[in-house]
Amino acid sequence: MSLRPPSARPKTVPARRSARRSTRIKRASAGLSRVRAGAGLAVLGSAAVTYGLGSSPAFGMDAIEVAETRFTTPELIRRTVGTAPGTNLFTIETDPLEQRLESLPAVLGADVAVVLPDRLVVNVEEREPILVWQAGDRRLLVDVEGRIFGELGSSDRAADAAADGLPVVTDSRTAAANLRAPGQLDPIDLDAARRLASVTPIDVGSSARAFRLTVSDQNGFVLRTGEGGWIAIFGFYTPTLRTTEMIPEQVRTLRSLLAGRERDVERVILSGAREGTYVSRPTPRPTATPRPTRRP
Repeated sequence: MSLRPPSARPKTVPARRSARRSTRIKRASAGLSRVRAGAGLAVLGSAAVTYGLGSSPAFGMDAIEVAETRFTTPELIRRTVGTAPGTNLFTIETDPLEQRLESLPAVLGADVAVVLPDRLVVNVEEREPILVWQAGDRRLLVDVEGRIFGELGSSDRAADAAADGLPVVTDSRTAAANLRAPGQLDPIDLDAARRLASVTPIDVGSSARAFRLTVSDQNGFVLRTGEGGWIAIFGFYTPTLRTTEMIPEQVRTLRSLLAGRERDVERVILSGAREGTYVSRPTPRPTATPRPTRRP
């Protein structure tokens, strides 16, 4: 084996640097474009205008106008709104004011509008009475939902006038002492009262002029013809066993029991939808024949 002289060893070739240079990324400037600048100025301008309107005394509230009502006084409506004079109209939120008004007993819905330059206009939709519920010396107004929303009195002529011609239910039950306005009738009582209050003398073939509807702890719901007339005991109603759905059948049964004998009937007891009995009036006793007086 031959040895190569040191001078003959191969030289180490230095590594070449890559000729490719890294690409430089030139980032966009963070400055605002014209569109962005314009939008920003518009927002600032709007905020300045809103602040100016909200702080200007030129739009202070001067009056609360209330549309005509029957059961809710304008004074109560204004107190419920509670917005102080001079309050800037641009700072008033109407939704909370409407919710406050709808919490009043007789108010079903409310609308509050801001009218520039200085007014709030309030319109309320009031509940409509369909019955007068007499509980002791209180005469309560009841709407179609059974809501007791008002009490009649000599000081409220408008409410008294609105109740003219409405059916009256006289409630002498012990629980009637707890009925107040605002309040709520039992749904079964409301349904029974609406059905029976709509019964007319023609419906049962009666010669009476009108009926009175009462409810008591002893007999439940009763129709009366007045002094010297007959009474019809319809009884009590429950959600399941004795429902108000039987009332139309009871009315037909009453008609059949009165047919041809109304003058002789004192009381009708309607025990079921198609079951009933009647009690005749007692036959008046003949008066004793007067005896001739003797002369001395």
